[in-house]
Amino acid sequence: MGYRIAIVGATGNVGREMLNILDERQFPVNEIVALASRKSQGTEISFGDKTLKTKDLEQFDFAGWDIALFAIGSEATKVHAPRAAKAGCVVIDNSSLYRYDNDVPLIVPEVNPQAIHGYDKKNIIANPNCSTAQMVVALKPLHDRATIKRVVVSTYQSVSGAGKDGIDELWDQTKSIYNPTDSKPPRQFTKQIAFNVIPHIDVFMDSGETKEEWKMVVETKKIVDPKIKVTATCVRVPVFVGHCEAINIEFEDHLDEDEARDILREAPGIMVVDKREDGGYVTPIECVGDFATYISRIRQDSTIDNGLNLWCVSDNLRKGAALNAVQIAELLGREVLKKG
Repeated sequence: MGYRIAIVGATGNVGREMLNILDERQFPVNEIVALASRKSQGTEISFGDKTLKTKDLEQFDFAGWDIALFAIGSEATKVHAPRAAKAGCVVIDNSSLYRYDNDVPLIVPEVNPQAIHGYDKKNIIANPNCSTAQMVVALKPLHDRATIKRVVVSTYQSVSGAGKDGIDELWDQTKSIYNPTDSKPPRQFTKQIAFNVIPHIDVFMDSGETKEEWKMVVETKKIVDPKIKVTATCVRVPVFVGHCEAINIEFEDHLDEDEARDILREAPGIMVVDKREDGGYVTPIECVGDFATYISRIRQDSTIDNGLNLWCVSDNLRKGAALNAVQIAELLGREVLKKG
């Protein structure tokens, strides 16, 4: 016995990853449908050894379907997620639309699985921002041991976080560097991304922080603990896939770096690669296609009483988006729907 699953936005990067991960993890699927905009209707999408033809989202009836994994923008989600939820289909949404709604749980299964039981207020569950998801996986086991007071994080986020257009822009600009007659001015990003870094993701807010930075603050508080103080600087870097984060953590209690390393080794969803030698750490290239959040460079911060530094790397299309959504579906199946 399995579930009837709808993938909404199946032709996009995240939608395709959702299909791959459902197959890889052998999610109990009884029936699956790929949905996209009308212009993509009929596009063929792979699901394991099967080929799905996308159907028109506008005309689709969600009645009788168990779970819908949404990987479309907030505007389209605003129209179709309530429609699916009203039809009795539980929505797991990857956009930012519902993340800050008090009646919608925001879930990272390794961190706050108990929040799944709040799904029934709106029949919607929110998936966090990609940069938040990997960070809280690392923070939670350390918080349980020593109580985190403050986090200072700088992110190094790949262009795939901006979708296919972001990937294409980096590729085209990189080629144009070697062919000056074929100039590729910025379109997806505010400045040239090839051979450059841009300290600007999403829109600027009145406070001076960008919305991406604000998301990390608010989402960490909602998922882990509202008492944690967070400040973030989010930077786009010329990497195709994989987000990196340099995280500085201040605790209420002392936590030795060796104990922190042991705690993280035992924590769900984490792989520790931390050798103090050339190459003894993880970079984005090594994490692509993997489920784990990798932690390296664990060390004491001698400038404060109870501080640690660490380096955190993850495939943003997986843990930052598609994998986390599928893990939520698995959790929902185990704890609530119980069909699988």
